[in-house]
Amino acid sequence: MKKIILSSIVVLGLSTAAFAQAATDAVSVDTDVSGGISLAEAQTAWPDLTEEAFTAADVDASGELSADEYAALAASAAPAS
Repeated sequence: MKKIILSSIVVLGLSTAAFAQAATDAVSVDTDVSGGISLAEAQTAWPDLTEEAFTAADVDASGELSADEYAALAASAAPAS
């Protein structure tokens, strides 16, 4: 299931280069220290992040990304080694 979701993110046209330049840890992105990353917080770190990609990464449909969901999003955007 996660592979399907992560593949969706790539299909939505996210730029790997843009993510690689802006990728930071979840704690740094969670500027209001709520424990979740809102779309606005994520877009501050990754300006090219679309609402569709954010929604696809929000596996539990909570409206925010957990640290694990954020890590999965970042990993999906990282260049393959």
